Amino acid sequence: MDTFSKSDPVVILFVQGTGSSEWKEFGRTEVIDNTLNPDFVRKFVLDYYFEEKQNLRFDVYNVDSKSCSIYKQQDFLGQAFVALGEVIGSQRGRLERALTGVPGKRCGTILLLAEELSNCRDIVTMQLCANKLDKKDFFGKSDPFLVFYRSNEDGTFTICHKTEVVKNTLNPVWQPFTIPVRALCNGDYDRTVKIDVYDWDRDGSHDFIGEFATSYRELSRAQSQFTVYEVLNPRKKCKKKKYVNSGTVTLLSFSVESEFTFVDYIRGGTQLNFTVAIDFTASNGLPSQPTSLHYASPYQLSAYALALKAVGEIIQDYDSDKLFPAYGFGAKVPPDGKISHQFPLNNNVDNPSCAGIEGVLESYLQSLRTVQLYGPTNFAPVINQVAGTAAQVTDGSQYHVLLIITDGVISDMMQTKEAIVTASALPMSIIIVGVGPAEFDAMEEL
Repeated sequence: MDTFSKSDPVVILFVQGTGSSEWKEFGRTEVIDNTLNPDFVRKFVLDYYFEEKQNLRFDVYNVDSKSCSIYKQQDFLGQAFVALGEVIGSQRGRLERALTGVPGKRCGTILLLAEELSNCRDIVTMQLCANKLDKKDFFGKSDPFLVFYRSNEDGTFTICHKTEVVKNTLNPVWQPFTIPVRALCNGDYDRTVKIDVYDWDRDGSHDFIGEFATSYRELSRAQSQFTVYEVLNPRKKCKKKKYVNSGTVTLLSFSVESEFTFVDYIRGGTQLNFTVAIDFTASNGLPSQPTSLHYASPYQLSAYALALKAVGEIIQDYDSDKLFPAYGFGAKVPPDGKISHQFPLNNNVDNPSCAGIEGVLESYLQSLRTVQLYGPTNFAPVINQVAGTAAQVTDGSQYHVLLIITDGVISDMMQTKEAIVTASALPMSIIIVGVGPAEFDAMEEL
């Protein structure tokens, strides 16, 4: 610590590879001098994968000398561990976590904010026309088309779009076209967009009519008014004193649409509801036998439990109440021994929800001791049940994810297909995880 001043903090981000316990440094913030409440400018840009649990570690140090090793000679102020999904799934993408790691001392807190780089997901639709372009063809008028170029960091230009050719006219109207903002300006609204106007020739030696420059920001103003650009030919301008222009191009319309992602819906307040369905059919083998997919030794979880943890620990970061309805199917259940394809693992028909993935695992193990594995393997009942719940709220505020864990043999294929087709129009997804060595051709067909 600094003796006569406040700290000079820096944050180092470490990431953990999938399936690895090793932490690798990803990046560092800038050092902010003499403060106990730093607000860092430098951002970390991470690729986000919904299907993976991405573990992050934030180490905070006090930097006394920028020349010495950060890990050995600098003061350690604390650290925080978090999954990227926790930050994204938190309210407004803001997550506060206590710093730990210094025994017997309060280390303060770290506030993490996550936002998706959204400007590159926008798609533009625009339409242009031209008026009084120069005549280039000897026996007719021009056959004009436009070529769009995106400026690069080094001042060069890269072609990003060509319009169609409009034959034999000096006043062409081109068809509306769409282009991603990433292609047009790489998400930089003020980056130069150069547009060349050519007269098409069959031999490929297209005649240059003129050019003009604009930007995404300037183009976007056409949403409220027409924008007219002068088409200029630099050579003609230099040679002819009375040269005005080689015609004009008018932007008739310009509209922007965004492609919404999973993160957008979470940001907008959509709540995820996670439901689990586990295969309790006899094809899995007796749970008491080591060959069974439900067998759990004192040293290792069963294949079903491992699959549940692997997927569930990712999904649960996005479920606000962490209460998961959990069902079994294909077993004879007490007290009358009837076959059920949607029995609650916690034996509570009125409230089948379990507290967290650990609660689901506990109820799953309890059910193994009380039910008789039987058959057949019917998916349709539990799919229809979750679909019925999803159909109750379709305003975008609720989304349901059904995880089915099975050994791969489906008995009600036709009914399952029909159930999935019906559910496809609802705010829900179905994840089917296969365990064991059986054939999974039916899964691929689904």
